[in-house]
Amino acid sequence: MSKETAAVTTAAPLLELRQVVKLFGGVHALEGIDLSVRPAEIVAVVGDNGAGKSTLMKIISGLQPADGGEIRFDGKTVELRRPVDSTALGIETVYQDLALCDNLDTVQNLFLGREETSSLLRGARLRRADMEHRAQETIRRLGAKIPSLRTPVGRLSGGQRQSIAVCRSTLSNPRLVLMDEPTAALGVEQSTGVLDLIRRLRTEHGCAIVLISHALRDVLEVADRIVVLRLGNKVAEFDNSDRTTSSDQLVAAITGISAP
Repeated sequence: MSKETAAVTTAAPLLELRQVVKLFGGVHALEGIDLSVRPAEIVAVVGDNGAGKSTLMKIISGLQPADGGEIRFDGKTVELRRPVDSTALGIETVYQDLALCDNLDTVQNLFLGREETSSLLRGARLRRADMEHRAQETIRRLGAKIPSLRTPVGRLSGGQRQSIAVCRSTLSNPRLVLMDEPTAALGVEQSTGVLDLIRRLRTEHGCAIVLISHALRDVLEVADRIVVLRLGNKVAEFDNSDRTTSSDQLVAAITGISAP
């Protein structure tokens, strides 16, 4: 166990979910979920389709309010009823569809909705040079590989687009970043680049990360802890700080069928 990982395991939780419940009619999408995430910790949430992973992410991101239980952030009880509630706490989300505008370039996508402008007295003009400089610094710090900041993102590879979405999430200096299937549909080389980006997000920014993924090999490579959901219930949790958890263990927990 590295010194960094040891420090994480002894820190007080940044985010805590205690007996969180989510109902859709009479269906329990989540039933009494406990989850904790410490500062600068990477926690993966895995499970089959319908396990409750996406519902859990939507609750933390404020897209859907919980129907029961308690959510604590920095030791204080909070209500996450809208995305703005999560954002105000320092929680950012990188969605699977990335929410990028294909016709805009990297800088325009990074600052979409948060453009930097001059004062009203100077005509409130976009400060393109300042945004471009800040974009370059962010991309350099995270080690992302973007060939040109002026290329429309629709012409970039899947891995490069994912990198832009991750970089965008850091502009507000978040304390926790949620990632939904960050390596889905990516090749081996592109997935490796995104995993490197996730590591740097933790080391360079000190962010805690909740990683929702079906890609068990990627999860085993970067996650400090792995939480397994099945049919809305938390059925297992693995300490992966020493990278000793196996894919067979995860598959057995996900399916409920013991490994041979």
